Amino acid sequence: MTARLRSRSLRTRLLVFITAVLVCVCAAMALTTVFAQRAYLMGNLDNQVSDAAERGVGGAALHPDLTRDLTFLNESGHPAGMLAARLDAEGDIINAAVVSQDAPPRSLSTAQTSALKGLAQDGSTHTRQVPGLGTYRVTALNASGVRVLAGLPMDDVLDTISGLVEVETVVAGVGLTVAGCVCAVVIRRQLRPLGRVAATAVEVSRAPLGRGQVTGLTRVPERDTDPGSEAGQVGAALNRMIDHVEASLAERQRSEEQVRRSEERMRRFLADASHELRTPLASIAGYAELMNRGTDRIEPGLAWRRVNAESARMRSLVEDLLLLARLDEGRPLQAAEVDMAALVAEAVWDARAAGAGHVWQLELDFDGPSLVLGDEARLHQVVANLLANARVHTPVGTTVTASVEITPTTCVIRVRDDGPGIPPALLPTVFERFTRADTSRTRAGVLEGGSGLGLAIASAITAAHGGRIDVESAPGRTEFTLELPVTELPPTGTAISARTAPV
Repeated sequence: MTARLRSRSLRTRLLVFITAVLVCVCAAMALTTVFAQRAYLMGNLDNQVSDAAERGVGGAALHPDLTRDLTFLNESGHPAGMLAARLDAEGDIINAAVVSQDAPPRSLSTAQTSALKGLAQDGSTHTRQVPGLGTYRVTALNASGVRVLAGLPMDDVLDTISGLVEVETVVAGVGLTVAGCVCAVVIRRQLRPLGRVAATAVEVSRAPLGRGQVTGLTRVPERDTDPGSEAGQVGAALNRMIDHVEASLAERQRSEEQVRRSEERMRRFLADASHELRTPLASIAGYAELMNRGTDRIEPGLAWRRVNAESARMRSLVEDLLLLARLDEGRPLQAAEVDMAALVAEAVWDARAAGAGHVWQLELDFDGPSLVLGDEARLHQVVANLLANARVHTPVGTTVTASVEITPTTCVIRVRDDGPGIPPALLPTVFERFTRADTSRTRAGVLEGGSGLGLAIASAITAAHGGRIDVESAPGRTEFTLELPVTELPPTGTAISARTAPV
């Protein structure tokens, strides 16, 4: 309703403005026409009056001694209504008469004569109102002592001008009416898109943006976004603004969701870390209490070994947490060229020593050196964690294969096993901290199982090197893929292609 009222008010103002402009234009044209026509007609009439005065002077000059002589009015050719008069030296009228239709000239009355007094005898024309005769254009001439006044009626001129004014008034009125109707229709049609734009803006303003609704906002129809018109430009600008509002609200919602998830992860992380640290601390406190009591229920050597083991476990957990904290802060790692083939081979040998019950294989498929730029110790930790994860969470006899492949831009390392696989529900969170697969994958024991930070550390170190890590799992096949950017394009050389060998 508000948009319609505003649009209607705008149409009214535009119509009033255009009507006023048209009225001014018509008035200016009418006045110009009237004044031009009046000047033209008055010029012709003045010429006729001057000619009549000159003829009167010529007729009066035939009898200069007869100062009251108006016999020249009896000559043919004088228009009806023409008046003439003889003047004395002081300019007073001695005798005056007016030409009648089909009758001899008629003398003017005293009142009529008085209306003609005071004219300068210089040939200039003047307008006088003569009682009983109407409006006249008169002039007075003095030629060698012969003084004559002549005048012609202005009725024809005034009637012509009045008729012209009436005609122009009627034409202007009809033209303004037609123009006003046409303007009203055109303005209404031109402002109709603007009304729809305003309605869209009102509808968007009523959307509950403060309650998180960031999609599905109404847009201005495409037909009202034509850049060739002002209304279309406004509609297009409004659509761009709505897009920006939606994008900003969506970004804010994503940020709030990320903050919420980060807070949840932080709370879960603190709870898990507290739980993991509490277990070794409780064991250390228990064994210390037993040794303080001097009981013979446990040997001191065994107690010390357990205390050392739990201390080592707690130290490892704290070091892992500190490493994750440093990686989260974005602290720079050491940067040097690392031969990933040699690093993976070394990690496989270490894994074989720790898990002799598994079958370990190494595959190399690349040409030339396999160099990446990074921290050798941390990259070794990533590969070692992936191999340890396969060793700890798969039964004895499982085949674990580590492969290295070089592409023009990346070094791809894969760790694959044919164990029972990762449960589908666990896959989305397998790289999160303190995530364990104890319920579906076999663990070799509490101490062997770790704290659930291995894959999280591997993911963080990979991201710090500008790479990515992913996992695909199904019963009988689980494969972790590690991609790292290479330092340079590998040069052509002796191929080490698809070579598979047990370690």
